[in-house]
Amino acid sequence: MGRRETKSERSKAQHPARKPDDRDRLRSSDAVSGKEGRGAKGEPTSPPPNRVAGPPAPRVIELPETITVRELARALHVNPIDIIKELMANGIVVSINQAIDYETAEIVASELGFETQPIREAEPEPQKMEEAPKTLRQKLVEAESPEHLKPRPPVVTVMGHVDHGKTTLLDAIRQTNVVAGESGGITQHIGAYQVEKDGRKITFLDTPGHEAFTAMRARGAQVTDLAVLVVAADDGVMPQTREAIDHARAANVPILVALNKMDLPTARPERVKQQLADLGLTVEEWGGDVICVPVSAKQKQGIDELLENILLVTDVADLKSNPDRPAVGTVVEGQLDRHRGPTATLLVQAGTLRVGDALVIGTISGRVRAMLNDRGEPIEEAPPSTPVLVMGLSDVPKAGDIFEVVESERKARLIAQERAEKERLAGTGPARPRTLTLDELFSRFQSGEVTELNLILKADVQGSLEPIASSIEKLGTEDLRIKILHQGTGDISESDVMLASASHAIIIGFRVEVDEAARRMAQQTGVDIRLYTVIYQLIDDMDRALKGMLEPVYEEVVIGHAEVRAIFPIRRRGNVAGCYVTDGEVTRNAQVRVLRDGTEIFDGRIDSLRRFQEDVPEVKAGYECGVAIAGFDQFQVGDLLEFYTRQRAR
Repeated sequence: MGRRETKSERSKAQHPARKPDDRDRLRSSDAVSGKEGRGAKGEPTSPPPNRVAGPPAPRVIELPETITVRELARALHVNPIDIIKELMANGIVVSINQAIDYETAEIVASELGFETQPIREAEPEPQKMEEAPKTLRQKLVEAESPEHLKPRPPVVTVMGHVDHGKTTLLDAIRQTNVVAGESGGITQHIGAYQVEKDGRKITFLDTPGHEAFTAMRARGAQVTDLAVLVVAADDGVMPQTREAIDHARAANVPILVALNKMDLPTARPERVKQQLADLGLTVEEWGGDVICVPVSAKQKQGIDELLENILLVTDVADLKSNPDRPAVGTVVEGQLDRHRGPTATLLVQAGTLRVGDALVIGTISGRVRAMLNDRGEPIEEAPPSTPVLVMGLSDVPKAGDIFEVVESERKARLIAQERAEKERLAGTGPARPRTLTLDELFSRFQSGEVTELNLILKADVQGSLEPIASSIEKLGTEDLRIKILHQGTGDISESDVMLASASHAIIIGFRVEVDEAARRMAQQTGVDIRLYTVIYQLIDDMDRALKGMLEPVYEEVVIGHAEVRAIFPIRRRGNVAGCYVTDGEVTRNAQVRVLRDGTEIFDGRIDSLRRFQEDVPEVKAGYECGVAIAGFDQFQVGDLLEFYTRQRAR
């Protein structure tokens, strides 16, 4: 028989002895909690040096995937030095701010007598799509109780290519001769008209193009319930037709197609329907959901069917508004009449506007002295979706401005004055919604602000446009989708900037220029425009932006020009150009291009800049100087030197 184990030995087998330093670290919770113990003589003792005074650490610690030494010490309520010692004992040398992975932290914590478990990550909240600023119409509906809402007439915008018969069609609908009074038969201003069909009213906005439609939307004043796209059956889909479709889609407005000029022998409706299908507008006869109504504006054919379908499409939206509140709405157009003074065409969107009401429109105030309907007849009140011409304003408002009725004319003046004072102090006009730039795309995506990138793509030719659009769309992911709102050929115009501003989009241009007016508008609205000449650089930039690695972009700024009037050979240096600075200035740290007969023959940097025998930092326009260029000395009299610097653009 073997020797029987003693009680002490059995205890040791069941409870192996911990290391001495472990016992020191796991002393009584009094020390951990910061309570003072008592020594042999009853004197208080300080907490053990290895333990950090503070609240007791939980026995089970939740740790993330990575954690710094300092953060781990704080979680365990121990001195960071002890963590570093434990790591060194395991052959790991780290600093106090260095991160370690979960497995390493788990080993250290267990050595110190703690259990660990990974932090249970909360289920990610469903990502919210970036919400565009709510329009006035949306705000009004959300603010009203359902019992106060009553049906209102739909507001329809007529859009399409120039000379496809937009105004002629509206003329046929209204049974008036609008076109005859306009120069060249082309619409000269925005008009708002109202017609009746089977006892129900429809409000039409006749615009000179999609620019006005989007300009109002850019100001948060989307008023349209339906876009009627007028397409000539003999002409088919044209560039402005495509733009009108893109603008309507960007506004999330349903589209109804009016196929005009069906009376002409050259009409080819099936061809037009195929073109529309290629743009994603598949008509009902072809299995789609877009209503296409054949009409002839001149022959007044198909008008009733068009109106019936407008009511049919808008009935689905269940359009409602509260007519019993103070009137609120949008300025459709403003003009200064020689006899009537400042006037404005207003579209009432909620409430009922009455003669005598006090109005405030931005920084403009007034009282409704008189009110005319679309036929020039005086009326006393205008319910929702009614367009009216109003007189009695202090100034001419802008299209897209919001008007509201207040208690008195005095209050209207006070509100207008306060707004004007705020704008004066701020030094700016009305605040615009913040637009997205390509540089901040990744950070705003990470913060959950955006889940969709809107782009407007312009290229020099159609052959470049399609492969670029295809390549860009492939870069999108499930989390961050890329949506091309509009693509076309030609230079970047005001219309493109307007659409980008209204839709919070970025404009990408390939081998195109930016119109000067469009450039100014982009600066005012904060729209980001990116120009490229090499496709792979464009695609690479987009890919980097989506991954958060976009590098800064620099642009060239021309600072001056000089004409070569003499050439001086210098020993060991080569030829130096004797120049006359014609405009701007020349600085020693500038880059320089050598232009001969309008063609660039060299691009480099200034090697030396002198006036007489002295080196100078700069030379102003109207003075002579000597310029040596690094790597180039083949000057000819008459060469033009263009000096520029590179500045960070974004």
